[in-house]
Amino acid sequence: MKVSTGWLSEYVSLEQVNIEDLAEQITRSGIEIDAIEDRNKGVTKVVAGYVKSKEKHPDADKLNVCIVDAGQEEDLQIVCGAKNVDAGQMVPVALVGAKLPGGLDIKKAKLRGVLSQGMICSAKELGLNDKLLPKEQQEGILVLPESTEIGTPISQLLGLDDKVLDFDLTPNRSDCLSMLGAAYEVAAILGRDVRLPEPDKNLIEAGEPAKERISVRIDAKGLCSRYAVRYISGVTIGSSPQWMQNRLMAAGIRPINNIVDITNYVMLEYGQPLHAFDADTLQGGVIGVREAKAGEKLVTLDGQERELEAGALLIVDGEDRPVGLAGVMGGLHTEVTENTVNIVLESAKFDGGSVRKTSRNLGLRSEASLRFEKEVDSAAVLPALNRAAELMALYAGGKVHQGIVESVVSEAEDKIIRLSLTKLNAYLGTDISTLETKAIFARLHFECGDSADNVLEVRVPTRRGDITRDVDLIEEVARLYGYDNIPTTAIEGPTTAGGYTKPQALRRALRGLLVHGGLQEVMGYSFIHEGFGPQFPKLGAGGNEVKLAMPMSEDRSVLRMSLIPGLIQIAAYNRNRKQDNLALFEMGSIFLTNEEKLTKQPAEIPVLGLLLAGDREEKRWNASPEKVDFFDLKGVLESIFAYLGISDLVSYEADAPEGFHPGRSASVYLNAPAGKQHLGSLGQLHPELQREHDLEDTYVAELLLEPVYQYAGDTAVYRELPRFPSMQRDIAVVVDADVEAGALLAAIRNAAGELLEELSVFDVYTGSKLGENKKSVALSLVYRHKERTLTDEEIAAVHGQVVSVLEQTFAAELRK
Repeated sequence: MKVSTGWLSEYVSLEQVNIEDLAEQITRSGIEIDAIEDRNKGVTKVVAGYVKSKEKHPDADKLNVCIVDAGQEEDLQIVCGAKNVDAGQMVPVALVGAKLPGGLDIKKAKLRGVLSQGMICSAKELGLNDKLLPKEQQEGILVLPESTEIGTPISQLLGLDDKVLDFDLTPNRSDCLSMLGAAYEVAAILGRDVRLPEPDKNLIEAGEPAKERISVRIDAKGLCSRYAVRYISGVTIGSSPQWMQNRLMAAGIRPINNIVDITNYVMLEYGQPLHAFDADTLQGGVIGVREAKAGEKLVTLDGQERELEAGALLIVDGEDRPVGLAGVMGGLHTEVTENTVNIVLESAKFDGGSVRKTSRNLGLRSEASLRFEKEVDSAAVLPALNRAAELMALYAGGKVHQGIVESVVSEAEDKIIRLSLTKLNAYLGTDISTLETKAIFARLHFECGDSADNVLEVRVPTRRGDITRDVDLIEEVARLYGYDNIPTTAIEGPTTAGGYTKPQALRRALRGLLVHGGLQEVMGYSFIHEGFGPQFPKLGAGGNEVKLAMPMSEDRSVLRMSLIPGLIQIAAYNRNRKQDNLALFEMGSIFLTNEEKLTKQPAEIPVLGLLLAGDREEKRWNASPEKVDFFDLKGVLESIFAYLGISDLVSYEADAPEGFHPGRSASVYLNAPAGKQHLGSLGQLHPELQREHDLEDTYVAELLLEPVYQYAGDTAVYRELPRFPSMQRDIAVVVDADVEAGALLAAIRNAAGELLEELSVFDVYTGSKLGENKKSVALSLVYRHKERTLTDEEIAAVHGQVVSVLEQTFAAELRK
């Protein structure tokens, strides 16, 4: 909200107030001032002048020689190149010695041999935002009203001697979306009175009864609590007074004509949006409020035909024809034009939620909808209506008919809130007296009365809809008492020590483990190209992509169902920039749903994604680089599971998941007490995908994190160093080629029992000497007892049992 201090001073005295200091006080009281704009961008010695004559320049076709009366001792001869300059105009004249924005100094000069004693200025040359001017004045010189007095300083005439405060309002402070709301706030801060506008009753009750011309009905009683109109006849459409235009432009609103400008002016003044209908275009002498039917259409003031959803709030005439979107924008058919003579002026209290929904569905935002969405003050409906009617009588020559025609569903009432002074001081850590508290409420214009037990009864006016409880009143006292005046006190009451949840702590631990292990963390988009996600295994229930209603682009049109597509895109981006050696990880969410059309939020599942590509190490002078492979990726997973203490619960099975290389990939399972659970997949990308994204051999993995969170240990578990020696035995067994090494390891662990400390595969051999479809797997077994030294006989017995199980289970033969 842009607040003109010149305009503000009409409602609250700003005498002897420094505007910069006032902005600081307002900010310290809870409303941040984003900026202080000086409307004068550096204009001096510019006055209003009258163009007495205009003649063509003798030596230049595009220049004119003008004789201008600028209130000086003699008329001025000024050479001007503007196409729209003409005799009989009032224009801004920069005198010799004037300064204009941009460091332009005006001096006497000869243009093509003709003396020029100043400059006739455009709006842009005066530092004005010409986009806020009528279209006919956006090019060429600025033409002033004919009634302008010659010699009047242009800064006074255009309201440039003004500073504008930019209020950065939080959603709860909608009361300050008006000049009067800002006045109440400033008056409370400065401890001064507020002067409210008082419409002249003689001007607003001049004609015949309005009810003879118009009637009102409300059909949507749940969405409109009050609808009021006035009937104004005999208006003359023209320009609004210059002072009004100045104030509208200071607020960032472009003047249009006197009727529209008055509705905008009163909206800024009271915070109550108004709308003026051309009364002669309304059929049946009736105006009403109802909900739209699905498929109804309305051409709004911006010239667009809009199809409405069922339930949108409409303004209709006597033939039930839509003539406006309630609280958002009027209809084109009933707009005020230069031929308008009679006006129906609307002021209402529409439901904020309904206006917000309509505005959002149509993508149509306006100054009116901004205010209605935040719930306007219902007590301002009639005062704003009367104020606008008075201004139309004064500046449009209209005759305001007697009486307000309205329909009222419910009246708003002031809230009465009880405030305990004991609670007030306990919350703030202060010792504010009853008298001081009453004084603060008096500054806020809240009526305050005593009650028993040191309790005040405070009447909160309807304009402060943000105050509903006693703690809201405590906040009001605190900000006006001064936050800087509140002493520092120890916190009282129960406190809770902060800390990470188990998933948060594990995420941080995993991040540290992976980064220290040489991987880099990346953060991909949550949105990907449609159809990319389903190319990989689903890590949960739900196979439908969640489409965005308004995607940024086609490449970011659906929520991701896997982290792998994002990692692939990051890898391709890096490879295109000569970064081939990649070790990346991402911890993020994927989104899954079973619904074709969403009726509830999709499942948001935390996942870990990994990607390895390129060389295992950087090139060195004494060693050739080696490419990463499947086992590098598997090693990263094993280090994660070992760190979290769940290695014994995890198993790997050869598999060919969708999107992976059919011979170099596997699935990971968690063998939990509750049952076997699929944890994720790892392996090389399918060669077709690699070619599609111009990648070399690339290895990826994706794991569910929630099961990991569930079974990971809360603390690290340490083992004391062994006191007794170990004994190692190596064996090589020949088995069928399709026997998995993991199955051999599982069988050995079961057979060896607690004495087996370590087990690993150190060689795999295939060759013609072994026979067709055979392979040799060499295994190393380390035995140890925690409390004594093992004997050869004990080792021989256990080792013999291991060999026997391998022979019986896999038809294994010891290789000799």
